[in-house]
Amino acid sequence: MKFSAKMERCGLSPMRKFAPYALKAEEKGRKIYHLNIGQPDIETPPVYFEAVKNFSQPVLAYAPSAGVPVLLDAIRDYYGSIGASLTDDNILISTGGSEALQMVMSAILDEGDEIIIPEPFYPNYSTFITLTGASIRPITTRPEEGYRFAVRERVEACINEHTRAILFTNPGNPTGTVMTADELKLMAEIAKEHDLFLIGDEVYREFVYGGEPLMSLLQLEGYDENVVVIDSVSKRFSACGARIGCVITRNRELYNQVMKWCQGRLCTSTLDQIASAALYSVGPEYFDAVRKEYKARKDALTEGLKKIPGIVYSEPKGAFYVMAALPVDDAEKLQIWMLEEFEDQGETLMFTPAESFYRTPDTGKNEIRMAYVINRKDIARSMELLAKGIEAYNNRQT
Repeated sequence: MKFSAKMERCGLSPMRKFAPYALKAEEKGRKIYHLNIGQPDIETPPVYFEAVKNFSQPVLAYAPSAGVPVLLDAIRDYYGSIGASLTDDNILISTGGSEALQMVMSAILDEGDEIIIPEPFYPNYSTFITLTGASIRPITTRPEEGYRFAVRERVEACINEHTRAILFTNPGNPTGTVMTADELKLMAEIAKEHDLFLIGDEVYREFVYGGEPLMSLLQLEGYDENVVVIDSVSKRFSACGARIGCVITRNRELYNQVMKWCQGRLCTSTLDQIASAALYSVGPEYFDAVRKEYKARKDALTEGLKKIPGIVYSEPKGAFYVMAALPVDDAEKLQIWMLEEFEDQGETLMFTPAESFYRTPDTGKNEIRMAYVINRKDIARSMELLAKGIEAYNNRQT
């Protein structure tokens, strides 16, 4: 049987592809510390579950394709609180940030088109873009430079007649980089001058650790036709399983095009939308506490990395990931070996090999991404296992 050539060009998620190895390791009785996937262990605010329990409509009916009014209002008010004025018809609810990305890519990209993305980038971007027939033109960034890319000459060197958009995550997944207001404005200016969409994936907005306010692209004035924001309750409220995200745009034509997708899939989960709306009622004290906890976890992880000879990384300023280049020949081989053969006191470690976070060939082969979404004690132990695993793997190779 024949399969789609576009789907054949897509790869498996590097965050999940090693699950069969992990299952076999657990069957051997090994404990695995999971730094491979951005699934926080922070408790979801109770208001979510209270809203589910209090749901009393006699029929669980379809929601409006754009989203239930109570959730649209909650998102509008959230952005209003940070100085970004929206109306409900600037917002389209999606099944997580992933569908939001897929909807936008399908609306703006055709076969042969290109989209500029700084690398390393979230690998699922590649899947959604490949399925449109378009391709990624990367801007390579490095830990020695803090993974910064917002330099006019570097960005404009990637623009050609096939370019349709620029996409980045802010704060960065996987780099933890936080863009400045000046950098955001520069990117918006470039997008406007070249008639491009500027897509900001802002799902980690609340998680910045330097005390500075994180600016949203939606706060910039004069770029309404260019700016698109992807958002989600998954990380902000530790509600990944709710699968509620959104596309936000003031571009009326883009809104109308994405609505075709929304109507085609009818709606997202009615109950999860209503419960997610309740999440936006939590106060700033919730974010203050979560931010403090993630900073402590970041510090625990980076303190552990400093003790491992030969590792190169840039300290993250936001989100909850660290990219690191390891003193090994191949991070994927190391991961498989650590799950199949390595153990220390019955324990081992999962991380995400980072080669698929890059589009440039032969890049990222010895790099990994780690998510500091488990408790500090377990993070400290994870760094011990990483150090021991690297040493044992390299000794085995000689």
